[in-house]
Amino acid sequence: MTAAERLRGQGHPIGEIYLTREEIAARVTELGRALETEYSTREPLLVAPLKSSAVFLADLSRAFDVDHELDVIELAPYGSGRGAGGVRLLKDLDRALEGRHVLIVEDVVDTGLTLAFLTRCFVERGPASLAAVSLLDRPYRRLVEDIPLRHIGFTVPDELFAGYGLGLDERWRALPDLHVVVADELPAAIDAA
Repeated sequence: MTAAERLRGQGHPIGEIYLTREEIAARVTELGRALETEYSTREPLLVAPLKSSAVFLADLSRAFDVDHELDVIELAPYGSGRGAGGVRLLKDLDRALEGRHVLIVEDVVDTGLTLAFLTRCFVERGPASLAAVSLLDRPYRRLVEDIPLRHIGFTVPDELFAGYGLGLDERWRALPDLHVVVADELPAAIDAA
């Protein structure tokens, strides 16, 4: 029995696999190769917002055969609900960005608000270049168009996902595949916790 099957049996709203771990690994490898070409003569700093991007950051770092450094930043949403408001900074970077080639590593780019916030924060710090890569993209939900998104793993439908680092209410991040969350079952699962 897989972890997802066990969770479904316990009443968690984990649905079918949307992307398998193998599909994700293959695409992350492709992204790593594309970034190697782009950054072959630079030593970029890969920056990921915690927590959902952590798994993607680790895998992309291993697939990216160019000297680079890693850093993380932690953000929290203002307001409640999906895409309800802006973002605020909880933990800043440990490294300076001035003169660095910075690559923001996102889990999902949806409205673009988070990436726009990071872009504004980082541009003020004087990086040599600033770009972003995202595992998942929902371009049809954009509220902000002027974002430095250069590389995309997968364009996905307007679904909630869990696994491969993505979670809801801090749960289900450790699932190795990316699963659709059954939205109709979500309130009951959250209330039961």
